[in-house]
Parts: sequence; C-alpha cells; structure tokens
Amino acid sequence: MDINNILKEEFNLKDFQVVNTIELIDEGNTIPFIARYRKEKTGEMSDTVLRQFHEKLVYLRNLESRKEDVIRLIDEQGKLTKEISKAVEKANTLQGVEDVYAPFKKKKRTRASIAKEKGLEKPALEIMYGKTDDVDGLASKYIDEEKDLKSVEDVLKGVNDIIAEIVSDDAEVRKYLRENARNRGRVVSKGSSDEKTVYEMYYDYSEPVKYIAPHRILAVNRGENEKILKVKIEIDDEYVKGWIERRYTKKLSGKCREIVVEAIEDAYKRLIFPAIEREIRNELTEKGQERAISVFGKNLNSLLLQPPIHGKNVMGFDPGIRTGCKIAVVDRNGKFLDSAVVFVTGSQAKKSEAEKELIGLIKKHDIDIIAIGNGTASRESEAFVAKMIKDNNLDVKYVIVSEAGASVYSASELAAKEHPDINVSIRGAISIARRIQDPLAELIKIDPKSIGVGQYQHDVNGKRLEEVLDGVVEDAVNSVGADLNTASASLLEHVAGISSAVAKNIVAYREENGEFKSRSEIKKVSKLGPKAFTQCAGFLRIPKAKNPLDNTGVHPESYAICEKMLTVLGYSKDDIKNGNLKDIDEKVKAVGLTKLAEELESGVPTIKDIIAEIKRPGRDPREDGMKPILRTDVLSMDDLRDGMVIKGTVRNVVDFGAFVDIGVKTDGLVHKKEMGVKVNDPMEVVSVGDIIDVKVVNVDKEKNRIALSMNI
Repeated sequence: MDINNILKEEFNLKDFQVVNTIELIDEGNTIPFIARYRKEKTGEMSDTVLRQFHEKLVYLRNLESRKEDVIRLIDEQGKLTKEISKAVEKANTLQGVEDVYAPFKKKKRTRASIAKEKGLEKPALEIMYGKTDDVDGLASKYIDEEKDLKSVEDVLKGVNDIIAEIVSDDAEVRKYLRENARNRGRVVSKGSSDEKTVYEMYYDYSEPVKYIAPHRILAVNRGENEKILKVKIEIDDEYVKGWIERRYTKKLSGKCREIVVEAIEDAYKRLIFPAIEREIRNELTEKGQERAISVFGKNLNSLLLQPPIHGKNVMGFDPGIRTGCKIAVVDRNGKFLDSAVVFVTGSQAKKSEAEKELIGLIKKHDIDIIAIGNGTASRESEAFVAKMIKDNNLDVKYVIVSEAGASVYSASELAAKEHPDINVSIRGAISIARRIQDPLAELIKIDPKSIGVGQYQHDVNGKRLEEVLDGVVEDAVNSVGADLNTASASLLEHVAGISSAVAKNIVAYREENGEFKSRSEIKKVSKLGPKAFTQCAGFLRIPKAKNPLDNTGVHPESYAICEKMLTVLGYSKDDIKNGNLKDIDEKVKAVGLTKLAEELESGVPTIKDIIAEIKRPGRDPREDGMKPILRTDVLSMDDLRDGMVIKGTVRNVVDFGAFVDIGVKTDGLVHKKEMGVKVNDPMEVVSVGDIIDVKVVNVDKEKNRIALSMNI
C-alpha cells in the first residue's frame, strides 16, 4: 500500500508536501508549530488540513498494520493463496480487510460449525457446487443417530447452515449489499405511539441513506434510544437476493439449486442483512457524530476567538431567583475587587435594596460594563439593569454573556486555587465578568464540552469529541499567542510544546524570579528542554522585552534573518518598537519579495510572516473581529413586529440555521433558507459571536419562537 500516494491524491498535494509533512509529524512537532513555522516544507498547509492529514496518516498506518496481521493469521492456518493476498492488499478500508478475513476468523460455535463437527461440510460443498444428481441419496449416507442426524431432513438442515454461512462470509456479497444499502437504501422511522413529542416529524418518516442530514441521523437515534421511535434500514430485498442467487446458482439446477436458494434466503435474513444494517447504522451514526463534533469545534473556535474588551472595569452579574443574583466586580486587568448578592425579583423593598447596592458598587469601582449571564432569570435581571441605568442616568452599558460552564468552573479545583477565599457562587460571577475582558483566557479554564455551542454533544463519542476540541483550543491559543508574564498555567499548557507540568513550572519560575526579560530565559524553566523551546517560543510574547522581536510571532530561529532584512531595507530593531515601519511594504516591493527571500536565504512565506509581525508587534488577531453589542435598554417579545430590523449576536450555529440573541428572552432562529440563495452550510455564512442585522419574520408567543431572516 502506497500511503504517500494515497495522501497525495486525497489532499491534492505535491510529493514534497507529503514527504516533508510526514517527516515533521514523525519528529514529534506539534500541528500549530508545523502550520506556522514550517510553511516552506508543507507548502503552507493550514492547521485544519494538517490535523486531517495526521488523522488519515494514522488510519492508513493502522490499515497497513492490520493487513499484515490478517495475512499472517491466514498463513498460519495454511490457507493463504495469491488470490487472498491480493484481496487483502486491494482492500482500502479496515472493514474491507475484515470482510476478507471473515471466513478464516475463529468464531464462536455456530449452527454451521456444529454441522461441520457432524461431518456435513463435504456434502454441503458437493450440493453447493452441483456435484451430485441425487441430493437425497447423498444426504442419506450421513444419517447418524449418535450425531443427532436421524433423517435426510436433519442432514439437509445442517447442509443449509453451512452453505448459509459460506454465503454470509463472502466478501463480495457483503460489499455489494453494503453499496446497495448506501446508494439505494432508506432510513425509515415509525413512532411507537401517537403522543406529541419533539420527535413528531419522525413518526412516519423515510429518507434515502445517501441524502439524510447528519443532525437528522442523531435525532432519530436519540428518539430510538428513548423508545419513542423504531428505526430501520430498508432496501429492495428481492432485487438483492436475486443478485446473490445469480452469483451462486448459475450452473445449478434441480434439488441442488433449490437447497442453495433456500440457504441464501436464510443467510440473507439471519446473517447478512442484520450485519449490514448494523454497519450502515453505525456508518450513519459516525457521520452524524463527526458533523456534530465539527460544528461544535467550529463554534468553539469562534467563541474562543471573540474580540476581548480591554481596559474596562466590569461587573459580573450571575442571575438567580431563589438564592439571589451573585455580583462580582473585577478591574480592567481582571483582578477581583468586590462582591455582593442582590435580589432583583420579589418585593419592591428587595428590588430597591438591590438597586441601591448595585449603584453603590458601580460608583465605587467606576464600572464601565455589566456582564449579565444568560441563564435562569437572565431577562428579569436584564430588565432590572436596563431600568436602573435609565432611571439613574448611569454612564454604564450592559451585555448578555453566555454563562455556559461558569458553574463547572466555579466548583473546579482550578477555581478553588485561583480564589481560595471566595464563595463558590461568586466565582461564577467572576468568570462571567472576565469572559468579555478576555474570552480565550477565561474559557480555556473550562472543559470545552461544558461550553454550550454544539448540538447533540451528549450523543457523540466522548473520546473523539475531546480529541477534536482539544485541537481547537490548541489552535486558538497558538493563533493568538500568550503573554509569558501574565498568562495563567491553564492558558500556557495549551501553547505548542508546553505540558501541564511545564506550564506550572513557568508560573512558579515567574513568581520566584520576577518577570521574564526575554524568550531565551524560559530555557531556565525546569523540564523545558530544547525541543519544547523550539515548539513554544514563537507563540510566547513579552511586551516589555529589550528585544522587540520577543513581542512578535517571529520565531527566535528567524531573528538573524529578520535583523539582516531590517539592515537591507534600511531599518533597525528600534524602528519595530517605535512603529516606524509604515513604508516597509513599498521598500519590499522595490527590492522584490522573491529576490529579498533569496538574499536572506529564506523562504517567501517566512519572509511574508516576519514582515506582517514586525509591522504590528504584539498584535492580537482577535482585535479585527466584531465586538459584542453593548446595550442600555431591553426589548420584550411584545416589542417585536414583523418586518422589524434589529441587530443580534449569533449564539449558536447548527446544520439547519443559526440562533441569534436579539435582546429578548428567547433567541430567534435564522433558518438556512433565510440566509441567502441556496445555503447548504450555515457556517459558511455566520459564526458564533458575529453581529448581524436580522429581520423579524414571525413571533409565536404560544410556542415561544421567533423566526428571523437575513434577507433584508
């Protein structure tokens, strides 16, 4: 099997890209490092493509290993032939290999194996290949009461079992049925009762296997698990059985043909179709899960990379009714300052007391923004805050923040370590406040699965979900970079090449020795070796470093190249620090980018990246995104009118559309049909955190639904 060629074809790559990328992966380099600092070697493959490439490489290597195992196992049985070896080698999936191996696999005792134990394999093969004209006469020779073969019928029953298993183990038969089910089969679901449920649309539902949408696969699966739906795969049984019969009975006639046809019927109903149905159901489930995981990953990436709001004092507002609203105040650097518990529902006395206390905190700490969590009592809290701002003419704005995972964080070991003397409930409010100051730094403290930006996350493979989401977090952190002197251990451990233990050691070193003065100083950190330094150095930032390159994405290995380039273009490193590179593009153009790269003995991608980094040292790529909507007033569903155009924040993107927060209690849905012309994937149009203009199409107060459109 030519793994390199398969990867080349699948990803449309050149030979050098495949060879170099495999070499880089095998050397233990991280995906973010390869994507960012080995562009010449990979042909500028993105981190997304690199992760897909890596997954496929692992799969192909496992496939190759399994092929070797199967050939060895069959050979040990003394049954290996050139045809079998060729069939194994030809298989391009693990399932295909297992199909070839199936007849040789040690099985539990089956009806066929019991029949073989009774000595019926020889007559079964004679009948199957039409080598007798007297079936009954042949069968009568094997009557043996001691073997519980008391009649011709008993013998032929055993013969049927053996032939049925041979047909069932036929790799070509399985392949044909599998392809037929994929291309012509239908997913059919029926409701187990007439009771109204969320699965009502699937009570009498049918859709081709090859067209069914991933989210509908997971929906019917969930309905089946809850015993509300009965789900099956349907194919044209007679058509398929006809194909199998033609394969086995072309040269048969009479009683031999009759027995083989009967055995095929038995094999189909009892052995083949149930197995194929399970396979197809598993394939569909995997397809649904992979899509759900992909959606979750893309939404998480958008959420993590939301623009931070720097330099603002923030009041975190964690709404609650029974136990009150938890309030936490943090300064512009995220430092906890003050807390309170207030009741914004109930008696007027309580509300007045809450207003008095909140105004006191706002004035005391010069609050700029109130971040309100979107959980229980969120809209009651929003209404209270909006009225308080208006009635008291306060120079403060509020924003609704997703509080998903805040309670998980507040009760975590990390939260206890960060805020040992602060009540658990207040920790959640601190998290909500910090989420608008630096979403990435705060959200990476929470298990990604607890951040509610997916669909069906509880129905997917947990290990696979964790694997993908960890990759998303890693890519997000490294795309932004980390301030070596302020980043928490929980953030640093996601930087390429830095383990959890090393992240803690970096923080410990910082606390003991003061701020890092240069990137090279991290080499003194315990357990951070040369390999780890190479992987992580380019993603770490030191804003006040003596060498301005330490506050850029320029890797230390390229410092000499950068310094030489500055000299060639007539600059110094001070010009980086002082922002005196405004005309660098013109100077590069005059020299010629390719010529400049040749002179510097470097690749064009590296030079382009260096130029981009030194033009804006310390640049945060998130700053180019859309900041959250800051509000001073609140809307209700009663305020909405059909045709009204309003700004909203995308909270979640799913296969059928996007949920948008427009400032009322219920998020509105923009169905993909309302996103433009022929939109197949809503993620191609919007992302979590996007600020978009939407038109109100319909308000259904009874069902608490708001239909929105982007076609304004």
